[in-house]
Amino acid sequence: MTSRRTFLLSGLAAVAGSSALANAPAVSLRPVSRKVSSLAAGADGLKALLSRAKLPGHAVCAVADVKTGKLLEASGSGEALPPASVAKALTALYALDVLGADHRFETRILATGGVAGGVVGGDLILAGGGDPMLNTDHLALMAKALKNAGVREVRGRFLVWDGALPHVRTIDPEQPDHVGYSPAVSGIALNFNRVHFEWKRAASGWTITMDARTEKYRPEVATSQMTIASRKGPVYTYAEKAGTDQWTVAGKALGKGGARWLPVRNPGAYAGDVFRTLARAHGIALPRAKATRSLPRAQLLAQHHSPPMDVMLKAMLKYSNNLMAEMIGMAASTARSGRPASLKASAAEMNRWAGEKYGMSGTRLVDHSGLGEDSRMTPADLTGALVAAYRSGRLKPLLKPFRLRDAKGRVVKGHPIKVAAKTGTLNFVSGLGGFMTAADGTELAFTIFTADLKTRARIPRAQRERPKGARGWNRRAKQLQQQLIERWGAVYGS
Repeated sequence: MTSRRTFLLSGLAAVAGSSALANAPAVSLRPVSRKVSSLAAGADGLKALLSRAKLPGHAVCAVADVKTGKLLEASGSGEALPPASVAKALTALYALDVLGADHRFETRILATGGVAGGVVGGDLILAGGGDPMLNTDHLALMAKALKNAGVREVRGRFLVWDGALPHVRTIDPEQPDHVGYSPAVSGIALNFNRVHFEWKRAASGWTITMDARTEKYRPEVATSQMTIASRKGPVYTYAEKAGTDQWTVAGKALGKGGARWLPVRNPGAYAGDVFRTLARAHGIALPRAKATRSLPRAQLLAQHHSPPMDVMLKAMLKYSNNLMAEMIGMAASTARSGRPASLKASAAEMNRWAGEKYGMSGTRLVDHSGLGEDSRMTPADLTGALVAAYRSGRLKPLLKPFRLRDAKGRVVKGHPIKVAAKTGTLNFVSGLGGFMTAADGTELAFTIFTADLKTRARIPRAQRERPKGARGWNRRAKQLQQQLIERWGAVYGS
């Protein structure tokens, strides 16, 4: 009986003697290279996706299973890039761990010298307690409470204490003076330390107002003043004179009318100015506010409490408010190790905490908001912290949904992948970190950082609000983020 081996050998011999090999190719054949799918499992698929994006600069990422903590795939996971506002997710964890979800900040009205017959015998003090959500409506309620307490006259001074936190003139000195997202920071803040500038075309020139408006009140302020200058540019200039914010605006840039929020550089003076106006509306005449460096023992006359910490953090993450992040972060540092000397020192304390709590050895933040471009964080660091935070159930409920979009940028309703994450955007810097749930219910933690630091470094300070090319680059970075999420959903969740 012929064996299978004999059969195969004889068959090969027959082929060799036939014309099948008579015209063999002069060069050896090579397998045709196939284009690796961006949805292919393994490192090649991830590499292919990042390569095809052709995003100038660097793109790094990491994704892990939240239940096992296993790192599923990564590219440049140990490379530190600016996290932008994704840093606020770490600040939220810091505040929850150090201060707690129920922590509230308190703003108080105090009196020295006692109160007799409606007269404050000593000084009246507006004492800030680090509340980042204090607004004009809250001060109005405190002024009303002062009246209800029977106060009608103050014999001494009207003082403002903002020393609960260090004074920071601007969150990021590299930002233009006029951007509202980089105001001053101190132990008191009003309306996120922004003043409302409005202009309307008049018969000759413009009418302008500077006020501390809310929906209920519009008290004009004296601590921020605006002058219209006859020039094309720059649009705004700023100078501080005797504790007053002095602004000029280019008249040729105003048009028919408009409004914008400008940053406040003297938060204590601003809050004191507004409270003085509101108190006067209740028949209480106060002298001009003066700053005090120390807080004496005094009688409590009125107070306002902030919302609980978890409510504030949800708002901070939803609206990506820089001032909230800085004040909450510095308050946590104060509770952990005493009042920090500066914003950078407070960020360094948070870095130490992150190393102790989550082993984040590659994270070096210079603030709590991510606005400073010198901050650095690695995908491995944040993804590890996210996995730990998922197990505690503390962070995910505070993150807002990240909507996936179609090729035309429209939100895809009912998309099978659900994402809750914190975005981060600076010029030529874009980040995303959070949690995703795939179609089959698999839950993953992920971090994506992208940055073109060379291009960013060439932007003049005056043009950092809207530099040329930044919008297009950031749009492409967000498209890459979605492609990565869809890849992970296909590879690890189906």
